[in-house]
Amino acid sequence: MERNFDEGARILSQLEAVEGRFEELSIRITLPEVIQDTQLFAKLMREHSELSELNEVARRCRGIAEEIGQATALLKDPDMAEMAREELEELEPKYREALREARLALLPKDPDDRKNAVLEVRAGAGGDEAGLFGAELLRMYQHYADRQGWKWELIEDGSTELGGIKESVALIQGKNVFEKLKFESGVHRVQRVPVTESSGRIHTSTATVAVLPEAEDVELEVSPADLRIDTYRASGAGGQHVNRTDSAVRITHIPTGLVVTSQDQRSQIQNREKAMRVLKSRLYDMERERQAGEYSDRRRLQVGTGDRSERIRTYNFPQGRVTDHRINLTLYKLGDVLEGDLDEIISQLTLAEQSARMEKQQ
Repeated sequence: MERNFDEGARILSQLEAVEGRFEELSIRITLPEVIQDTQLFAKLMREHSELSELNEVARRCRGIAEEIGQATALLKDPDMAEMAREELEELEPKYREALREARLALLPKDPDDRKNAVLEVRAGAGGDEAGLFGAELLRMYQHYADRQGWKWELIEDGSTELGGIKESVALIQGKNVFEKLKFESGVHRVQRVPVTESSGRIHTSTATVAVLPEAEDVELEVSPADLRIDTYRASGAGGQHVNRTDSAVRITHIPTGLVVTSQDQRSQIQNREKAMRVLKSRLYDMERERQAGEYSDRRRLQVGTGDRSERIRTYNFPQGRVTDHRINLTLYKLGDVLEGDLDEIISQLTLAEQSARMEKQQ
């Protein structure tokens, strides 16, 4: 009990500081000198927005704590003691839940969570079927982005003549995109009878997904001397979208050997801009992991080799189920998931990560 009391006092002290900072920001963002400084105003508005939800948690915790204090004081009054005990019985579980929510809200945030994301989908093991499955995953994420109200831009279209993909890259813009999609990185496995299979045998194929936070210009500068930029005529599967001008762009980052292409836009300038955004995001992701000292290991965990045995999730068509192997979650609504209904999977993965982080802090 003493430990719980001490922890509650510590959390309330932290929440009090949050409320104070939120009130301070609420005043500062209305000052003319702040509004005129666009960079400072944007920075303070972002912090104010990020603290808004935590401030509500703080107010709720403080309110329940005050009610408990008032009820505890009434225990000394013989006429009010019974009613006070009943009130405390109702308030104490609410307080424990509020403290749990506060602990969760106070966990250090990944600064990349609020960013846009670069989504890369590649065909893995399984030949043409792997490419077709990769295309389905790409559509699944596009449907999910639509449901979230995010903006979807295809940067690199790796479509094949059969309707599959070799490798496709999309930029997804919106609120907290990376926070939602970062759990999708890894190898996805499909089990089904391919359309090309005449005997009706079930095949297993894979596609790999990587989700990177989009780098902001203030975080990363790329020297023009480190780039080789080539242009060529864009072309699509089956001769579609063929341009008469050299509008497609290929950018090679010489120090790392990273290569990014973009041919989705008819304008060479637009393709170059999109390719640079993807290149910067890949370089930012590399630097982020290098600083953490685990880039190569994490990248293998994220993407793997595409081998059938390396998987984070299985999509089983005969049984209509989706299984996420990291949290042992199985849902029998494969069709809905492929239409972009990823909310339950992502929320369960988020909860699992949060629980692990809370246990680590204890």
